[in-house]
Amino acid sequence: MPTDSDSEYDPSLGNKFIFVTGGVMSGLGKGITAASTGRLLKNAGFDVTAVKIDPYLNVDAGTMNPYQHGEVYVLKDGGEVDLDLGNYERFLDVDMTSDHNVTTGKTYQHVIERERSGDYLGKTVQIIPHITDDIKRRIREAAEGSDVCLVEVGGTVGDIEGMPYLEALRQFAHEEDDEDILFTHVTLVPYSKNGEQKTKPTQHSVKEVRSIGLQPDIIVGRCDDELEPHTKEKIALFCDIPTEAVFSNPDVEDVYHVPLVVEEEGLDEYVIDRFGLAERALPREERANEWREVVTSEKEGEVEVALVGKYDLEDAYMSIHESLKHAGFDLGVDVTVRWVDADEMAPRHARRLEDADGVVVPGGFGMRGTQGKIDAVEYARANDVPFLGLCLGFQMAVVEYARNVLGLAGAHSAEVDADTPHPVIDILPEQYEVEDMGGTMRLGTHETEIEPGTLAHDLYGAESCHERHRHRYEVNPDYFEAFEDGALVFSGSAGNRMEILELEDHPFFLGTQFHPEYRSRPGRPSPPFVGFLDAVMDRAEAREGVTA
Repeated sequence: MPTDSDSEYDPSLGNKFIFVTGGVMSGLGKGITAASTGRLLKNAGFDVTAVKIDPYLNVDAGTMNPYQHGEVYVLKDGGEVDLDLGNYERFLDVDMTSDHNVTTGKTYQHVIERERSGDYLGKTVQIIPHITDDIKRRIREAAEGSDVCLVEVGGTVGDIEGMPYLEALRQFAHEEDDEDILFTHVTLVPYSKNGEQKTKPTQHSVKEVRSIGLQPDIIVGRCDDELEPHTKEKIALFCDIPTEAVFSNPDVEDVYHVPLVVEEEGLDEYVIDRFGLAERALPREERANEWREVVTSEKEGEVEVALVGKYDLEDAYMSIHESLKHAGFDLGVDVTVRWVDADEMAPRHARRLEDADGVVVPGGFGMRGTQGKIDAVEYARANDVPFLGLCLGFQMAVVEYARNVLGLAGAHSAEVDADTPHPVIDILPEQYEVEDMGGTMRLGTHETEIEPGTLAHDLYGAESCHERHRHRYEVNPDYFEAFEDGALVFSGSAGNRMEILELEDHPFFLGTQFHPEYRSRPGRPSPPFVGFLDAVMDRAEAREGVTA
């Protein structure tokens, strides 16, 4: 799979910008459309990056409920951001930073701090020009060092919180050369009762965009099926763009197939021609084809994995779902993920554990669902079921082992039970004096030393790894000695922080304090997920043989 090193930035091209907006309704797939465009441009030999604009007043996504915005995705520098940044990293195979996520909270905070320090020399601070100038600055700085920068504006055109951003883009277009900017508008094309593709929602959406002073150069229609030729012609006529600038983005069975669909539509060639980059792009026959080979790889069989969590929402665990899919690409198997309610481990939920070929216990915060996760860990440990624990899942594996194997009655995490007699998971001593709650968080990429001869060493093929973290509590050093004589081994560490655990004489039992799912990519899957899925396949094959 092509990586950053395969596309080299060419300063002579200047920065090209593709602004992506959406209309009619949220959740249309602006991010996937933008990421797919970027993937194709990268295949054509260009260095591509992306910016996600989130109009909410939060400074970042760190405090958001996953039910509202899905998972909190963590970048290498520790930035807690919207899950769309995860899509960009996976599609473009790049590592982004907090600068690639622009929020209203960040922007207003910065402008107000400058006003308080007197940087505006007594001027009246206003949305225009001070807020819009800061937005433009952030976009340009994030684009430095890339040929093309995709900028997705979150929300829907017409939302009041998004208006300063659209005004900033209007100004941006006024300041930049026309050949350096393209506006892409993603909109819904629904069906009428008689099966006709209706263009009126698109027309009204584009009318709203134009009333702000923006004219779309490209319109992407989201529909169940490809847009009919007459539908494209009608959209072009009423939205004042060429028919060849209207593209379909129909429903597909896998989001990783979207680049293939829009490539067949000719979206990449249209963008390259509009930017005047045809002579600089790789010829079609020389473009990287690994993406297509990976995402369309043939699968042999299917396995089922139980995900024991407290959010009945796939977006809340998106990176885990995608990492299992990436491992499936690598091993040639389809993975079905069944959610198990950790907060209600009733018989009907427990049966899902029994039906599954492996168990994943994901991260999380707070006490809700922790006992169910402990029960899931015990089931996997006692029944030789492949197990992968991530962050809180790692911690609950420590708690379960302390209680049920070491005999430390009432052992728990101090985060969940402040009065536990055995706080095997606790705040480290060096964190006690930190008053700011955010200051105790371990965020971003950190190095973990791996013990040779362990399962972790076999998976990573090295004596260290660099993975992303998002947690506050750690394995309590006071209990290290208690674990030393048991079968639970801490095979990865960073100083006095235990980072990886594994269980001897078990088909596959691994827990990581870090989140390996954040660095998994199609064609470059996360080692813990590959090892886990390999063990899951072995168990599925063995069970099938017994059943037969």
